[in-house]
Amino acid sequence: MTTTYNCTSDDERARGLEHAQRAISEKKCVVFPTDTVYGIAADAFSPQAVTMLLVSKGRSRTMPPPVLIPRINALDGLATDVSADARKLAEAFWPGGLTLILHAQPSLDWDLGETKGTVALRMPDDEIAQELLTLTGPLAVSSANRTGHAPGQTAAAAREQLADSVEVYLEGGFRPQEGQDAVPSTIVDATGPHLRVVRNGAVSLDQLREHVPGVLGLGEMPMAEEEQADEEPSDAVASALSPAVATPVADEPSTARDKPAASGSSAVEPPAPATQAPVRDTES
Repeated sequence: MTTTYNCTSDDERARGLEHAQRAISEKKCVVFPTDTVYGIAADAFSPQAVTMLLVSKGRSRTMPPPVLIPRINALDGLATDVSADARKLAEAFWPGGLTLILHAQPSLDWDLGETKGTVALRMPDDEIAQELLTLTGPLAVSSANRTGHAPGQTAAAAREQLADSVEVYLEGGFRPQEGQDAVPSTIVDATGPHLRVVRNGAVSLDQLREHVPGVLGLGEMPMAEEEQADEEPSDAVASALSPAVATPVADEPSTARDKPAASGSSAVEPPAPATQAPVRDTES
């Protein structure tokens, strides 16, 4: 049975948190306030619960939800190969509106969707969220809305969209304050040699660079890559320099890919396309 609790009342807040903890343990979804917008949450380590979260939103596995954590020391338990620069940003902006995409610990038994071995982590700066996370541990969390609709800024607004697909709604008032636009967290990809902003949000690029000057903004590339791009010959020049090398038609399959090379052949397999980072769900 779906229940809403008014968390501005201490007694009701305690009952609501207890019910929410029980619902999470039973693989059900809950809605609660964060420092950005309201989020819909499920047990991050239960594929069944994560599936319910995605179905409630009308989302597919191709947009995996981020994971909210109660404290910064959970970072190393959930992620691996955390760089010194990524750690600096976590220490500077957690709790707060910064999400870090990191390599997931391979030993963990979870299934958040098509993550390609990564996990997006954040520590929210909200008292109710922190209390719930302390009770439950890490939660898979997405913004509390149906796909294509505005994120809920109150539990009541979220309930209008998500209805009975959620077991518990924790009402804590407007997030952010009434009259302010809902701003999502800034997402930084920390899985490569350079930290890259992949979504602008609550933490500005200038703020990030105060702690890690080398953070790349949305669409930027490292200086070395820019110089290399400038030095590479154009297609026309490359064709003139190597007239014997044919450029395959874009819509036609490569001969080398379609036919096995004869024994002793010098044919070279075309390089595999670069791995694309998974599309991240809008998060609270």
